[in-house]
Amino acid sequence: LSSLPLRRCRPRKALPSPKPPAATCRTRFSPLCSPPTATIDAMSGYSSDRDRGRDRGFGAPRFGGSRAGPLSGKKFGNPGEKLVKKKWNLDELPKFEKNFYQEHPDLARRTAQEVETYRRSKEITVRGHNCPKPVLNFYEANFPANVMDVIARQNFTEPTAIQAQGWPVALSGLDMVGVAQTGSGKTLSYLLPAIVHINHQPFLERGDGPICLVLAPTRELAQQVQQVAAEYCRACRLKSTCIYGGAPKGPQIRDLERGVEICIATPGRLIDFLECGKTNLRRTTYLVLDEADRMLDMGFEPQIRKIVDQIRPDRQTLMWSATWPKEVRQLAEDFLKDYIHINIGALELSANHNILQIVDVCHDVEKDEKLIRLMEEIMSEKENKTIVFVETKRRCDELTRKMRRDGWPAMGIHGDKSQQERDWVLNEFKHGKAPILIATDVASRGLG
Repeated sequence: LSSLPLRRCRPRKALPSPKPPAATCRTRFSPLCSPPTATIDAMSGYSSDRDRGRDRGFGAPRFGGSRAGPLSGKKFGNPGEKLVKKKWNLDELPKFEKNFYQEHPDLARRTAQEVETYRRSKEITVRGHNCPKPVLNFYEANFPANVMDVIARQNFTEPTAIQAQGWPVALSGLDMVGVAQTGSGKTLSYLLPAIVHINHQPFLERGDGPICLVLAPTRELAQQVQQVAAEYCRACRLKSTCIYGGAPKGPQIRDLERGVEICIATPGRLIDFLECGKTNLRRTTYLVLDEADRMLDMGFEPQIRKIVDQIRPDRQTLMWSATWPKEVRQLAEDFLKDYIHINIGALELSANHNILQIVDVCHDVEKDEKLIRLMEEIMSEKENKTIVFVETKRRCDELTRKMRRDGWPAMGIHGDKSQQERDWVLNEFKHGKAPILIATDVASRGLG
């Protein structure tokens, strides 16, 4: 036996997993509504705090470090600790105008009874003093001609409920809270009044920050808002940028240094730039908190408060949310003054009646078998798309690998994926090349 030659076996190489291409594609979509998509909830509850924490950069470090206690690195330990709360003297600040609303003659002739009938038909509930009448047609909002041209090209027939009541309030310079379900047109509800607001302010000078700041909870939602804003900004010769984590800082810094009127940002990356002096909020007079309930769910409240401390207190603030829990109400009381509250739909939280919802209570060991049976039924029609929500990133990766091994065209998305890969996966899903998306709550909103 000792004389027999030894043969060295080479281990088999694992099949490579699909990788995103070098460049990502962007898709065009309507900001008023989203395509119908089947969704499956494979979670046993909401995402874990640890999973959401890592999405925000507060969980265990990806390279080294300890899971046992708080992070030692200053950057991740307390974002915004270098920002000093400003002491504003309104007498020394330059004055600015924020009420540009002129009621259209057709709207002025509308009686209080007609207004109330319209609000009831659209399930619009209004709270607050001196709320303007809702506009029933686009021309009644008196937007600039170049904005109306873009609206005409997009073939919108009439304003959605939140737009009809939200535009007159926002154009009047009033603080407001808009509560409406996702996909109801909230983005244009604040972007078009923002353009009117900017057009009435002095031009940006070198070193000035944005006039309009939009805070969004996730990269995907921030990018979606930027896509909607880009077409209107081009028509109005305004500049906008989108800043978020997971992407190179260089191009974002260059945009800010060149000067932008509209900045759409996630809180973490914006605080980074504020701390290192790459931008400032001295000129910001129009503040938007988009998906405020989602930002609070993700634990962004301390960062939001640090950012708002950098903005002059006589600004106009608009808060938008899909739900109205007590945490969002407290935020509104702290940041808004004499605000108008607009609610679309029922005041109590309820499920979307436009979606058939089936709840199947089962044991964990039964989930995979039930999921496959359900997928066979749903994917029997080629045009169908399915989102499967899972609780953790590990479960997302495990389920994606298992489904791909079984021959299903599935792809996964969660907070640990690079921005390039997330963009690519969403693009493949939107175009139907990968009609099954496995996702954590990073994809719960803003996939338009």
